[in-house]
Amino acid sequence: MVGPPAEWKPYDTSLAPAVDRYTFEHVFVKSPTAQPSAEVLAKAHQNQVEGGLPDIAVSANQGRFLQVQAKIANAKNILELGTLAGYSTLFFAGSSPDVKITTIEYEPKHAKVAQANFDQFGVADRIDLRVGAGVDVHAKVYEEFQAGKRPEFDLTFIDADKQSNWTYFDYAVKLSRPGAIIIVDNVVRRGGLADPNLAEDERVAGSREVIEKAGADPRVYASVLQTVGDKSYDGMLIAVKL
Repeated sequence: MVGPPAEWKPYDTSLAPAVDRYTFEHVFVKSPTAQPSAEVLAKAHQNQVEGGLPDIAVSANQGRFLQVQAKIANAKNILELGTLAGYSTLFFAGSSPDVKITTIEYEPKHAKVAQANFDQFGVADRIDLRVGAGVDVHAKVYEEFQAGKRPEFDLTFIDADKQSNWTYFDYAVKLSRPGAIIIVDNVVRRGGLADPNLAEDERVAGSREVIEKAGADPRVYASVLQTVGDKSYDGMLIAVKL
């Protein structure tokens, strides 16, 4: 294996948040195609903070990344596990005026803030917000699909309890059309994914399970992308259904 050049030095990751701000300004804020507006997103985040919700939503740049994935998939039906205040949901809603989103949130308090955001910003008619335990609600969605009451999904974003990652992923594959994208957030866990000292951590175990099983799953092609930025060091599992 060829090593780094002699002049290589460790990267200054302290600049990552500044890079996030710079790139988001140019690829979203100044983009003539950006939807919703940066002002709407900022207000939605403010509502999240004022509502007392935890600061665990995707970063602005990650939201734009998810929106681009929705465009690549030409997504008309999106499934999201983990709504929080609906920040990522708003990015999905901005990917197309025709997109329909089913989003599942465990905490009623979070769902209340999210629904208020959807109402305030005029997208509530395109978003089906379900409240309850993710595994139970996801199973119900699958039952509806089997009964012919809903179409296949074009993209699924999984950002809920990490212990259930594989259950969500398995359902997502069953619910998706061929060529659909499935993304699982927070799988790298600041490097904890490969830390033997964290083998007993339930969230790390959930990340390892979904990566190992997705990698061996003949239904999908999968990869893991490590990320650094406003949300520190983490990463996403990205898969496409065959």
